[in-house]
Amino acid sequence: MSPALFLLPLLARNNTVYHMKATKASKNRFVTRREAVLRRIAQIGPFIEGTLVRLPHKTCRHVAHRLTFKVKGKTRAVYVPLDRVKDVEAWMREYKRLKTLIRSVTRASLGELRHHVRARRAREGAPRSRVQKRLT
Repeated sequence: MSPALFLLPLLARNNTVYHMKATKASKNRFVTRREAVLRRIAQIGPFIEGTLVRLPHKTCRHVAHRLTFKVKGKTRAVYVPLDRVKDVEAWMREYKRLKTLIRSVTRASLGELRHHVRARRAREGAPRSRVQKRLT
């Protein structure tokens, strides 16, 4: 039996086609917000964590560029060629954008958890916790 047979519509005796109704849980604002941010994360391009440091030479006007970052608590530095400086700056902007989006997903997920607990308690008619009783 093919695993995709359950996708076929149901046929009644008079060859009327009935489609199974898909039940979809309603989404709250936190789930909608998180899904929107996740779509934005999918559009993130190359990124790199670190800081671009400009090191001027004492004897001439030449400036060297280094990308600094931490590995196991120690600062490491990588030379960045002059023709790649713009690329590295763009990658660093993408990393900062990614961090902001990750924080947004975290806030939305925490909101969903809090909403779920409140909604469940309201559905069940559960009494409020002792801490909530004291606050009111």
